[in-house]
Amino acid sequence: MHIVFAASECVPYVKTGGVAEVVGALPKELVRQGHQVTVYVPLYRQVQKHLKERRIAIRSLTIPFSYYNRFATVVNGGTSDGVQFYFIDCPELFDREYLYETASGDYADNAERFGLFCRAVLDSTKLLGVPDAFHIHGWPAGVLAILLRTVYYFDPVLKNVACLLTIHNSDRQGWFPRETVEKLLLPWDVYTVERAEFYGTFDFLKGGIVYSDAINTVSRKYAEEIQTPEYGNGLEGVLRARAQDLRGILNGVDYQVWNPATDSKIAAHYTPERLEGKVACRKDMLHAFGVSNLPEETPVVGMVSRLATQKGFDLLAQAFDQLVQENMFLVILGTGEPYYENLLRGWQERYAHKVAVAITYDETLAHKVQAGSDMVLMPSRSEPCGLNQIYGMKYGTVPVVRATGGLDDTVQEWSAEAETGTGFRFNDYRPEELMQALRHAFASFADKKQWQRLMRNGMARDYSWTKPAKEYIQLYEEIVRRRS
Repeated sequence: MHIVFAASECVPYVKTGGVAEVVGALPKELVRQGHQVTVYVPLYRQVQKHLKERRIAIRSLTIPFSYYNRFATVVNGGTSDGVQFYFIDCPELFDREYLYETASGDYADNAERFGLFCRAVLDSTKLLGVPDAFHIHGWPAGVLAILLRTVYYFDPVLKNVACLLTIHNSDRQGWFPRETVEKLLLPWDVYTVERAEFYGTFDFLKGGIVYSDAINTVSRKYAEEIQTPEYGNGLEGVLRARAQDLRGILNGVDYQVWNPATDSKIAAHYTPERLEGKVACRKDMLHAFGVSNLPEETPVVGMVSRLATQKGFDLLAQAFDQLVQENMFLVILGTGEPYYENLLRGWQERYAHKVAVAITYDETLAHKVQAGSDMVLMPSRSEPCGLNQIYGMKYGTVPVVRATGGLDDTVQEWSAEAETGTGFRFNDYRPEELMQALRHAFASFADKKQWQRLMRNGMARDYSWTKPAKEYIQLYEEIVRRRS
């Protein structure tokens, strides 16, 4: 099969979150399993530095809007691990400092930006290779499914191409004014409550759900959760209506990048059989945060996260006064909501002997935190999949998580008696529950023999892309059959 991915980000070119990790890793595994994959991404300013030369695949595409046209160029990014990359270039829309928003809010023309991207992908495939299926990711690509089943409905080349939408996070839907329908030259019958209308707005993600042949989320548990009011963010009704077409496929991770035995970003390599290198990694990571002489019996709790309520920082704030009374050291790396950035800076100022914070995103430092921490904390309010708990297990860094979404699917509670499990979990979103899980982890850390058993349990787990890719292939085959 030939699969075309359309996504707003992809490692190593551009990344703000988990979408980029999936779009960077899954296509490589699909190629390894014998399929053809092409990936389309906007040519942002951040992408340009990765291109050694500018090879033009399509000189000019005319993209119509309600009262004007825009013009896009398609740049050939070449192949990597067998995956073909193309970049949609429209400088006035994509050559910007940020991807989606500035400190003052979302770009006002995001509907136009990603509407152009989706239409350009469809038109490009007619010249560069029509796929058996489109695999679209998140709200920025949602309008591709709407276009495919409306504007391109009678197109003899594209009308029978299948479409799969992956929901990476139901929080982010792409809400725009109703006039967006006219601006993108979509038929007005898409703007109904059964289709893409959402409380007076035009909703890219909802439209993608309605018009795609199948939908998946990035964990089994999250596929169940988003059909409820607590997690559906208003889309639970349309998702329940499409429950037969909704699957949960757990994300994999790329062990070529995340592996303590080979990772070039950490101070020392180590394996389940030879764990000594983790001690050097802990010392190196603490040094990077300006910390020295921390006793080895003090557990280091690491967090690499977007600083947001969704990630549980409100819960952590409620538990913080209790947490700093414990024998532990907290390391936090990330950026996010200004309130939490300032809160964390205040914690570090008042409790420098207990907390170290880096308000930045640094890929090398993220690897150091995973390798150098003893535990990785993820108290998320919701977590579609989560990757840091999976990275943590591979690095012998024991996860402490709230049992939601992919965290529930991947972390099994440690049993000292049976010596089974990979981490520590709590269910209710309450500070008492969080502290109980952490205290259980701290007590277990004190028994070095048991702790090494727990570390090795996690390091032995296989969350590579091999199995998820097979599940995606089955889903592609199913939706292609429906369209044939």
